[in-house]
Amino acid sequence: MVKEKVKEIHNVIVEPGNNHAIYFQFEKDFVEDGIRCIPMMVRFKLDACGIKLRLKEWSEFNPAEKNILCEMDCDKPAELQLYRNYLQELVYRYSGKAATDLPIDPDPEWTHTNEIPFSLQQELAKYNWKISLHQWRSLSNLKRFSLMKLTRPGHENRNFPGAIKEFGLVNK
Repeated sequence: MVKEKVKEIHNVIVEPGNNHAIYFQFEKDFVEDGIRCIPMMVRFKLDACGIKLRLKEWSEFNPAEKNILCEMDCDKPAELQLYRNYLQELVYRYSGKAATDLPIDPDPEWTHTNEIPFSLQQELAKYNWKISLHQWRSLSNLKRFSLMKLTRPGHENRNFPGAIKEFGLVNK
C-alpha cells in the first residue's frame, strides 16, 4: 500500500514542469542547491509524524524522494501514517537503521494563538520589532511553526529576519 501510494505521488511530482512544491523564500539558498537542508514544510511534517530526521539521513535521499517528502499530505491520521512509513523506509534503505522516533508534542507552542510566544517576542526584540496578536493569529500553522523553529535556543536563526519580512510582519 505504501509503495503504491508513493509511486502515485512520485509520478505526479516528477512530471516535467511540475514543480509545485512550496518553499519559503528565506530557504531559497539551500533549496536551489539540491534541497541540501531540510525545509520547514518537511520539519513540520516530521514533528507531526514523530520522526527525527538527521541532516546526514536527508542528504542521502535523491531529489525526487526529497520532493515527495515535501509534497505528501499530512493532514489526516492516515496521511501521517503513510508519511511516517515512507520516511522509515527511506531511512532504512539508505542507512540500514531504523528511523529515530521523536515524541509528538500534544500542545505545540505554535498552536497557541491567544498570545505571542515569549521566545518569539525575545527574538523580535533583538531587531526592535514587534508584531500584533492579530498578525500572529493570521499566520498559517506552517508559518507559526517556522517562526518558532527559527527562535529555538542554539539555532543559527540567520533566516529569522528573512522569514519575518517574507511573512509580511515588518517592513524593514
